[in-house]
Amino acid sequence: MSRLRTQEPPTAPASGGATVRRKYFTGRTRRDFFVFLAFALPNLILIGAFTYRPLFSNIYYSTLNWTLGSPSATVVGFGNYITFFTSPDAAAVLGTTAIFTAVTVGGSMILGLLVSLALNLKIRGTTFARSAVFAPFVLSGVGVGLVWLFIFDPVYGVLAWVLRGLGQTSPQWINDPQLALAMVIIVYVWKNLGYCAVVYLAGLQSLPNDVMEAAQLDGAGSFRRFVSISVPLLSPTTFFLLITSLLSSLQAFDLIRVMTPLGNGTSTLIFEAYKQAFGAYNRAGYSATISVILFVILLAMTGFQLRFVEKKVHYA
Repeated sequence: MSRLRTQEPPTAPASGGATVRRKYFTGRTRRDFFVFLAFALPNLILIGAFTYRPLFSNIYYSTLNWTLGSPSATVVGFGNYITFFTSPDAAAVLGTTAIFTAVTVGGSMILGLLVSLALNLKIRGTTFARSAVFAPFVLSGVGVGLVWLFIFDPVYGVLAWVLRGLGQTSPQWINDPQLALAMVIIVYVWKNLGYCAVVYLAGLQSLPNDVMEAAQLDGAGSFRRFVSISVPLLSPTTFFLLITSLLSSLQAFDLIRVMTPLGNGTSTLIFEAYKQAFGAYNRAGYSATISVILFVILLAMTGFQLRFVEKKVHYA
């Protein structure tokens, strides 16, 4: 009767008791790592020096009672934050910021989408029209503000001259707080309209033609195709514009500074921070506090959009 034999697994040859380990940091990997450092390290240094270092310094300054130019400062902790949120001007500043941001973002995107539909038509002159619509976006905000300030001037402005010719008086755009805010919003939407229109135009030209033709064969009209097909397929473009336009509007400064130097009804958060630091108050610590509050709002709104709004985006 034969005996069943089992074969034992071969044992690795012992070489001084050392186990064989896989080398991850080989010569090629080391070379790739140094190439990565050569390209990324200068950018990382610049980002750290000009972005994160000022950010953390500003957070530290917000805890100080410091007058601009003074060699000494007093640590107050969250005192500046308490002062801001208990100030009677805080509600007005936050409300002005919310109104300005909502109207400029919504107006630029809605009007930009409508203009992009016209620019997408295959007719003569669309190339010139696209350049003309996009041109205000690349112009200097200071130059645009000065030109429009001359138009809205209630005494010497072009609009006042036209209204006087019609037997009407010009509204006090600069002196009335509500009209001043409306004036700045109109100019800001006009300046950024071309950006949204060009981005939406690129989105419209990338839509699949077979889907549009199929819907047309099924009897869908132009309006129905736009609402049911174009708008959902443009959701990635809309999401991109929503983030970029929102961040841009919350940081709008040049037009407000030029057209309303005193901030009469147009004091947004960033303009209020400027006035507190470089106006008659010279409150650098308090100005840093307002800047930190604006940064937290920007961070929270961007995170909210990435977390919840992006779920409504159709990428395919």
